[in-house]
Amino acid sequence: MKPRHKRIAAIAIGVAALGIVTALVLSAFQENLVFFFTPSEVVANKAPQGRTFRIGGMVEKGSVKRQADGVTVQFVVTDTAKSMPVTYRGALPDLFREGKGVVAQGQIGADGVFRAIEVLAKHDENYMPPEAKLAVEKAHEASRTLKP
Repeated sequence: MKPRHKRIAAIAIGVAALGIVTALVLSAFQENLVFFFTPSEVVANKAPQGRTFRIGGMVEKGSVKRQADGVTVQFVVTDTAKSMPVTYRGALPDLFREGKGVVAQGQIGADGVFRAIEVLAKHDENYMPPEAKLAVEKAHEASRTLKP
């Protein structure tokens, strides 16, 4: 084999290896990508079915119900326009309260209830995730424009 052919073969192998590595990295990135949705977007079927995503808003006052097993909690997340029931099994963050901001990660069940695998609460009085704050403001503004 001539040196020129060896060089071309080495370049072709390098390009193929780079392509495989790129495909693997993009695949791993896609699997770990988690999108954020508001209750209004979930109710409007904009959230992916059968995939993990995050839902955020405020915990509706009077909606937190603890089950007899002491581990399962049901509550409702709202963006002031729409509400979404959430079920979570595990320890809630210390800052989890009714009327406060929350972000839950999980999937929608066939019954329309969001099954959370992780619940995050705001870390101080002034904090709400930027996506959640913007979504709540948009939903609040939309509900004000609909009312006469």
